[in-house]
Order: sequence, then structure tokens, then C-alpha cells
Amino acid sequence: MSVQPDSHSVLPRTAVVAAIIFVVAHMVLLIGITVPDKLYFDEVHYVPAARQMLSPAPEAPILNPMHPPLAKEIIARSIKVFGDNPFGWRYPAALFGALALVGVYLGGLALFAAQGRALAATLLAFFNQMLFVQSRIAMLDIFALAFGLFAIAAFIHGFRQQRPQLAFALAGLAAGLSTACKWSGLFVLATCIVIVAAVSLLQSWRTRFADATAEDWYRLDMWPDFRVRHFIACFVLIPAVVYLATFVPLYGFSVSAIVEAQRRIFADNTTTAIAGHTYMSSWPSWPLLVRPVWYLFDKLSDDRIAAVVFLGNPLILWPALIALVVTLRDWIVARQREAFLVLAFYLGPYLAWALLPRTLGFIYYYLPAATTASYALVYALTRKGAPRWLLWAFVAVGCAGFVAMLPVTEAIVETSMATFNRLMLFQSWI
Repeated sequence: MSVQPDSHSVLPRTAVVAAIIFVVAHMVLLIGITVPDKLYFDEVHYVPAARQMLSPAPEAPILNPMHPPLAKEIIARSIKVFGDNPFGWRYPAALFGALALVGVYLGGLALFAAQGRALAATLLAFFNQMLFVQSRIAMLDIFALAFGLFAIAAFIHGFRQQRPQLAFALAGLAAGLSTACKWSGLFVLATCIVIVAAVSLLQSWRTRFADATAEDWYRLDMWPDFRVRHFIACFVLIPAVVYLATFVPLYGFSVSAIVEAQRRIFADNTTTAIAGHTYMSSWPSWPLLVRPVWYLFDKLSDDRIAAVVFLGNPLILWPALIALVVTLRDWIVARQREAFLVLAFYLGPYLAWALLPRTLGFIYYYLPAATTASYALVYALTRKGAPRWLLWAFVAVGCAGFVAMLPVTEAIVETSMATFNRLMLFQSWI
């Protein structure tokens, strides 16, 4: 018989570790965040929209109506507190980048029930480069990611409970906030809904595995008191109320204005793009890191440049594809619960892009899936029979790749053209 850890000792330890992760990540992400001292890449869309929100009587038209307002409202609050300057624009991104890493940690803890594995997943999520770059620019993705990761952590925690109502409600709350930053937050919510619907459908059919075990991803006796009303409250009403409430500061309580805002967002995000874009790429290419996005390329002198390239760490994200195959095998063959949840929260936010009619895509849309891919790596590297040192050796390799890529991901680290060209390994990266 296994002995469960005392919750009175686990909760304080979890809170302390989460606080340490937040403080350290927050400090690291703030280093050199004001470089460059100008708007760059999509900051030119979101910062002016945030500025407009600070006006006592914003003039029509509302800027950047194609995305919900929450992330821009947060940037606007930061500008009001810290000033209309690079720090004011980007501080919230660093704040939510640190929170995103806390979300990875809590999700890892809920998934693996082991501090070491949760910490390894957090480090891999940081070292994969994508989260780092997106935490230092005033764009919307890091806000949606942070709330989405908390939704995933809450859902995984609830998935393992007999009474998941509270955890699922928190997942719905966080997913609603994620969607209020960017509609791609719906992908996490949709994944939660599909999982619960699949389990409920199998239960209605009285499905059971002949050789059922406690580690199966599905059991007939899961969530005995979870009813339809709980499902609607957790995954429909709570997300919808939270999402719509974020429009009130901008539109007041005008139902027609809020409805029109949704129509505009839907139209802008489901229109098939005709014109190409220098850095556009299709969803099948993102895991392979075929086409990065150059956020910044400033020539400082004849042989000195400052560059920010959204790419991803190949030493982490390419091996993650192998880990995902291992995870898929374990779900199909061994019905492993951890494997199922890892796959669900990787494939859900990723493959959703394949269903959209938009042809204009960018690799930074892969950020949520790339972040949860760290769970797949931890799962694969700690399977039964794997040496205990293997996971941490891989983390060290990922760290080395992260450091090597800093000249093209951190604008304050100036570099030479020769170094830049060495790091751009393929023609498609240029």
C-alpha cells in the first residue's frame, strides 16, 4: 500500500517552490528588457491600443479590434504606473512570463506528483527559448499562455480527483482569462471539454477495460458526482462570464457594443489571408522549426548587430518530437494517464490551428504546444528503466543550447555577423 504525502506539508512546500520560481524568473526576464528602446515587431499594434485605453474619452475607431482587450488592458495599467516607455510597455510580459513558469511547475506537479520532475519541466520550458523571447516583448501571447497553463494545471489536478468540481471551475476561470487575452486561449478550454466529454461518453456506454488498473487514463468510476450542471458551470458559464467581463472597461455595459466586438474578432480571425508575409509559415512546419520570425535586426556598426529571433531551442524541441512518439505509444499500449494528458495538452493547442481557415500563420502560434512539450520530455526521460541522471543531463544540454542562442534572442547581447550567420543553421532561418 502506498503512503500519500501529508497535504499539510505538501502545500506549503509547493507554495515556497512556486514563489522561488516566480522571483528568480521575474528577475532574469527583466534583465535588459528595455532594449531596444523603441517599439519593435507587433508592439506597434498593441502598445498604441493600450495607450488608447488610458484616454479619458478614446476616439473611434478602437485600435486593434481583432483581439480581446484583457492583455492590452494589463499593458495599459503598466504604462500608467511605470510610464510610456520600454519598461512600461514590456514589464507585464516579464511578469506573466514568470507566472507562466509557475503554471508549468504546478502542471508538472499535478501530472507527475514529483517535485524533481515538475522542476525539470519548468526548466525545459524556460530553456526552449520561445517563452523567454515572448516574455520580453509587448505582445499578447505570453498573457494567454500564462492563464492557459494555470487552466491546464487546475484541470490535471481535477482529473485525478474523485470530486473535480472546484479544480475544473478554476480551469474554466483561467481558460476564460486566457481567451480574453487572445482567442487562441479557447484551444485549452476546448481540450478540457473534449476530454470530459470523451470520459462521460465512455461512462454512459459503461465501458471498462478488462485488465483495468489505477493508472488507466479512463475508469468507469471516475468523478461519480460530476453532473451535466457542473460541466456547464465549469466549462461554459464561468469562462463566458469572465471573458465578457473583460470587455466592460472598454465598452461599458452596452450589450450591442460587446456583441459587435465579438463579431469583429470572429471576422478578423477566420478570414482566409490572401497576401503573403515574409515570416509566415504553416502549422505542420512549426515543430520542425523551419521558419523563424525575426522580431528585431538592428545593425549597430559595420560588424555589430542586435537581434531577436523567435525560433526555439533545437536541442529541446526536436528531441521533444521523439518524446511525443514515446508518449503516444504508452497511451495506446499501456493506457497511461500521464501520457494521455501530456498528449492532450500538446495536440489540442497545436492541431486546433489545422482546423482554422486562416492561411496566415507564424511559428509563435506554436508557443503553447512547445511549452507543454516539456512534459513529454520529462515523461519520456523518466520512464521505468531510464537512468536517474538522464533527465538532468538533458536539462543541462538544453541549457547549453539556450546560452548558445542568446546572441539571437536577447537584444542586449550584441553579436557579430559571423556569429549570427553561424547560429542561423539553415537557409530557411534567414
